[in-house]
Amino acid sequence: MHSSTQSTSLSVRDIVIFATISSILLMSRVGLQFIMNVHPLGLIIAATTLTYRTRALIPLYVYIMLDGMFSGFSMWWIPYLYIWLPLWGIFMLLGKLELSHKIKVPLFMIGCGLHGLLFGLLYSPAQALMFGFNFQTTVAWVIAGIPADIVHAVGNTALGTLIIPLHIVMKRLSTGQYRA
Repeated sequence: MHSSTQSTSLSVRDIVIFATISSILLMSRVGLQFIMNVHPLGLIIAATTLTYRTRALIPLYVYIMLDGMFSGFSMWWIPYLYIWLPLWGIFMLLGKLELSHKIKVPLFMIGCGLHGLLFGLLYSPAQALMFGFNFQTTVAWVIAGIPADIVHAVGNTALGTLIIPLHIVMKRLSTGQYRA
């Protein structure tokens, strides 16, 4: 049996897993929105990228569309079209490295945390364009968001400890090898 992570077409298993991942992304963001900037999105996107590589973009963009349908396709949503791509890119690169788990765990935590820390900066080009910010206003907006980005980074870093275990579970699910 071939691994669904290497196939070019979507199997029924892939469709079900991707739909589940997309739903979990949405439920986790909505369910934890009362804790500003603390959610497992980075963890799930990182593990999905390590497992499905380029195909991780499928559940990611399904999630983005679901989030727009659930919360409204307003201005806050527009940066979601690109803001997760750097995280995906980081884990596309990190997934290629042949390193021990002792090195991967802190490296994955840092990668996930870095995305949280830079979230406001990544959001700023859309903010500047949508609201007509000049450079000074954009810098002030980014600086004002640093406390929230620090919270985001701490949450992402802590949840980054679970990237490898979640990746292992996803890999088993993708290949149909459910038993330990």
